[in-house]
Amino acid sequence: MTEALSDSRRTGALAAQASESERQLPMIGSDVTETRPDLIHASESDAQGERKQLIRLENDRGLSLTESVVHYFYRLTWRTPLHKLRLKGRSPLRLLAAPDDPFTGDARRGKAIRAGHFQIAGARIPTAKLDYASLKAPDEALDYIHSFAWLRDLAAAAPRETCVPIAESLVDHWLDAHLETVSDPAWRADIAARRILNCAAHAPLILSSSDLVYRSRVLRNFASTARHLDHVADKAPEGLARLTAWTGVVAAALLLPDGEPRRIFGEAGLKRAIETFMGEDGGALSRSPLAQIEAIRVLAMLKSVYAARNELLSPIIELALGRAVPALQGLTHYDGSLGSWQGSAAIPAEAMTTLIRATGVRSRPLRQARHWGFQRIPAGRTVVLVDAGTPPMARHAVAGCASTLAFEMSHGPHRIIVNCGGAGVLPADVPASLSRGLRATAAHSTLCLDDTNSTAVLPKGQLGKGVGLVELDRRDTDDAVRLDMSHDGYAKRYGLTHRRLLVLRSDGRELRGEDVLLPAAKRGFGRSKPSEMPFAIRFHLGLDVEAHLASDGMGVFLRIADGSLWQFRSASASVTLEESLWVDDRGQIQPSQQIVLAGSVSSGGGNYGWLLKHMG
Repeated sequence: MTEALSDSRRTGALAAQASESERQLPMIGSDVTETRPDLIHASESDAQGERKQLIRLENDRGLSLTESVVHYFYRLTWRTPLHKLRLKGRSPLRLLAAPDDPFTGDARRGKAIRAGHFQIAGARIPTAKLDYASLKAPDEALDYIHSFAWLRDLAAAAPRETCVPIAESLVDHWLDAHLETVSDPAWRADIAARRILNCAAHAPLILSSSDLVYRSRVLRNFASTARHLDHVADKAPEGLARLTAWTGVVAAALLLPDGEPRRIFGEAGLKRAIETFMGEDGGALSRSPLAQIEAIRVLAMLKSVYAARNELLSPIIELALGRAVPALQGLTHYDGSLGSWQGSAAIPAEAMTTLIRATGVRSRPLRQARHWGFQRIPAGRTVVLVDAGTPPMARHAVAGCASTLAFEMSHGPHRIIVNCGGAGVLPADVPASLSRGLRATAAHSTLCLDDTNSTAVLPKGQLGKGVGLVELDRRDTDDAVRLDMSHDGYAKRYGLTHRRLLVLRSDGRELRGEDVLLPAAKRGFGRSKPSEMPFAIRFHLGLDVEAHLASDGMGVFLRIADGSLWQFRSASASVTLEESLWVDDRGQIQPSQQIVLAGSVSSGGGNYGWLLKHMG
């Protein structure tokens, strides 16, 4: 299964290509779209269902070699006498406030710390003789330790008086290694900013000591970290890292004496960082729900700092949270759990509820996040989520996926159609080939042509050439919601455009779909196109689904965990059941199944209809 995913390959019986010309699914109801109150931030043209084009920039590139070298040498300057001089200054006698942590830690990790080791990212790191100066561990573990995120987990594991000696000992040993030495990754801008937020939120754990020397060391580090961020925040990588860095600057301004000049400077920098992190509808430009969650988390913690100081929340932060939260909710299923998109896993509803409650934002899920590229269709107890956007820009992508036009579907608390997901949350010991496979088109519920990704998947989490144009037309009526979408990911290589039509009935009991391959207006050039190309349309099934092939070979019966019965039907291609896998919220790989419509298509194209219906 691993090899199949990593190579984007599946086997399947060949079926004859449909010879008829393009046919369109019948519309249910009229084409008039009713403007809905929960289409937050959608333009008037969006509400009227006009066809919209999303274009990926052709000159989109990740960091150039020159930029990477410049960043590397800049980090080396942190060790110079000049930078150390910048960090000198008065140390505060205390923090001006101790904000509440709006999030609850993981008590299991906290108990592990009490037992003498950090347990994170599949690693078990003993704390007794830990060398913080030369710590070797997975990136997630390094971030966890150096950002002091473990304070939250420790606080959740036992009463404060029990945790204080442990926290003070760990912080004191960390200061031995890093109080006088500014180095990467411990002083990386985003990690340093989170360290400020975590230290402030858990100040009672680390600043309750009667040892004045220890207290002065902690406060001195707090102040020097703030001065460090003043100089490096705007040089952090564009996106989440830069946004996080500037939250640290603003938090320090609120928590340290004489912080008004830093606050003005920090809020201006945070505004710029937010604008380069999210689009008009509040979605991260990386299109990553994981990045969206982390941005919401640090902004919620910063909001708590304002509250602790009885200061009016900056409109910048209020507006950012007001946009980011409904955009994230737009990727949730009926039960509130997160869908598996762009490297994320299926985060449970409880965790999502906690995150949203911490922001204080009350909103409805955004149905049309057209700039972010996702569509949400709720109908009765059914929710369909669709990737109708161009791939994320290379500069922003972290675990980008070739998932254009893929969809997920849930009914009540049960996921029926899913994506494999999880490329961004896998443990460090998982082979890189599997991680790349989970980002491939074959790992998503969409059409894959000639066993090839619709957009090239690059090893470092970025995406290469492929989809450059996505067209979308959404029509909401009283009877149904209809999505008509297309992408050009296969146009240059194979001369075909993939068009997908989805019609969800208003009661949520029937989803009609049609995948159409059309001759591209501008065919690719270079290598000759084969006369027949294999295709596969995949529908990965949730863990709650028990699947059985119909006796006529044209359908699959789906028994859901609650006892309800659904049926998948298609007369357009060979219908088979194959093995698949799914990554849960802990990064664990679970075996599952997938429905595959397989066949071959000529350069003239073809169309393949299917139906998913609730039978009782």
